[in-house]
Parts: sequence; structure tokens; C-alpha cells
Amino acid sequence: MKAQVFRGVNQLSYEEVPVPTLAADEVLVQVRVVGLCQSDIKKILYPLYQPPRIFGHETAGVISAVGEAVTDWQVGQRVVVMHHIPCMRCEYCLNENFSMCEVYKNITTTAGFAPSGGGFAEYVKVPGHIVRSGGLIPIPDDVTFEQASFVEPTNCCLKAVKKAEVKPGETVLITGAGPIGLMFIMLVKYFGGRAIATDLLPSRIEKALAVGAEAAFDARDPDLPQKIQALTNGLGVNTTLLAVPSDKAFFQALDCTRKGGKILFFAEFPDEVEIPINPNILYRREIDLMGSYSSSFRLQSLATDIVFNRRIDVDALVSDRYPLQELSQAVAKAVSPTPETYKILIYP
Repeated sequence: MKAQVFRGVNQLSYEEVPVPTLAADEVLVQVRVVGLCQSDIKKILYPLYQPPRIFGHETAGVISAVGEAVTDWQVGQRVVVMHHIPCMRCEYCLNENFSMCEVYKNITTTAGFAPSGGGFAEYVKVPGHIVRSGGLIPIPDDVTFEQASFVEPTNCCLKAVKKAEVKPGETVLITGAGPIGLMFIMLVKYFGGRAIATDLLPSRIEKALAVGAEAAFDARDPDLPQKIQALTNGLGVNTTLLAVPSDKAFFQALDCTRKGGKILFFAEFPDEVEIPINPNILYRREIDLMGSYSSSFRLQSLATDIVFNRRIDVDALVSDRYPLQELSQAVAKAVSPTPETYKILIYP
């Protein structure tokens, strides 16, 4: 089969690799669509993992083979593949910190080499633990593979919105109106909140308004805090979701978030970035800082419902489609987006 193999920093090789062989409890899925995620891009562009590997994890496809011990799944079924499933027994899982679970981190889908997601290939193997534990989700007939590929990223964003406890009537500032920021806008609106967005690109500011933001501003606007106060009775937003890894965005969040509010880090910052902060700002204003990483197994059914029943419009997020052979070009497009670049999908 064909796959895009990570051979070193910014080195992707489109090459022939063996189709994964199955153990008795495993399933093989033919990949129809896989989303290009920012985490994939970081793994390709930075020395985070030893090559060779095959990345890609926002996967939707068709079951092409099942191990002899698999009874609940059949060849030909259309499925979403979740690349991580927690053990549900460790201390992290019992506290619902599923993404900290060692099983969650270390057992994943693969197309060969060190298991790393494997969606950037024609076929991906699903380990027995994931098959048995809810990691395959049937796709209804009226849902496209493109739409289904959004279940995993929707779960990740949903986890952040739930962790921040966004409530009806609350105002949420979303920094960055790329595909993640736009999804946050949709989810905040779905849960009854009011979304305000910022971005550097005028087209993304317009897109934020089109998908449901109550207001959207240029992130460089020196009057941004005053404009947000005007929209919030002089108080500031209840919550800020940082969808871009920017220290400037964080300090804007401090200026725009009300006393007793929350600031949630969703985007991953480069490791060398340090943000100096006077702790008295948090103490005196009772600001909660929090982080949200990856997905939550507890929210998997809700994420599936939101996507499959079109409670948010994931089709509006798709801007570019590339064949697997052109993954390098897709990564370059994501790193240097045009004004109209949002979510990029890959087709093996």
C-alpha cells in the first residue's frame, strides 16, 4: 500500500509499505478521509519523534478485514477510527483525566513502524484494545466520510468547552479563527454562549461572523479590551479560549477576561516559550488558568451526536482537499495559509 512516511524533520516520503497484518482481535480499515491536524504538523516539522513513522489520526474509512476473534464488526462497515482509548481503570481514568492514561498514550492505531496514528496511509490497523473498547464508531448512511472525520477534533474542542464550563448566556473570547477557533465558535453558540473572536486575517474575521460569532475583531486592535467591555456591560468575557500559541494573545486574554473568569490554554506552545506573569493578577482578580489537551472518552457519544446530526456545520470548515501523494504540499499550505485556508482534508 502507499503511505506518507515521516523520515526526519520536514521529510515525508510517499512510498510503498506492507499492509499491516492482523492479530485475531484487530481490524483493518481502508482510509477514505483523514484530517490534517496541527499536532500532525508539529510532529512533521519539529524533532519530537524518532523516524520512521506514519502519522494521521482524524480518520474515517471502511473496514476491509477483521481478525478471526472479532465478532462485532464486519467487512464493508463505514467507521470513524478513534486512535486512542483509555484503560478506564487507572487513577487518571477514574478521575476522568483520560488523556493522561498510559494506555491512552501508548496504544494507538498504526500503518507500520512505531504506532503513531497511521491515517496517512491507504490502510490503518486498529489494535484489539481500541476495537473492544469503543474506538470504532459506525457512520450512518447519510453522513459523509468528510463529516465523519470531524468526530475526533470535535471531541477535543468539546472537552475544552466542557472543562471551561461554558454556560448559556456567557460570553466567550476565542483567540484565533482558524479551523479550531471556528469550531469553538460553533460549539459555544450550540451550548447557548456568545462568542467573540479575534484573528489577524480579515477573511477569518468575516468567517468567524459567518459561522456564528457575535463579534470579531483584529487581534492587533489596541482598543480590543474596551470594545469587549462595551459588549459585556463593562465586565469582560466569562472565559477566554486560547486557540493560538501566542503570548500576546494570553496577555490580551488577561485584559479582556472579567474578575472570576477563566482562561483556557488549548493551543500547544513551543517548549521554549515562557510567559512571565504577576501572580497577584490571578490572586486579586480570581482568574482561573487551565489547560485542555486531546479528547475525552466521556464525551465521545456527544461529539458523535453533534457531528452526525449536524448540530454544527463541519462542512463550512473545509477549505482544501489533497490526495495523500501531496501531503507535503498540504502541510506547507497549513503552515503558510492563504486568507481562505481553514481545514485541510487528505484522501488516501
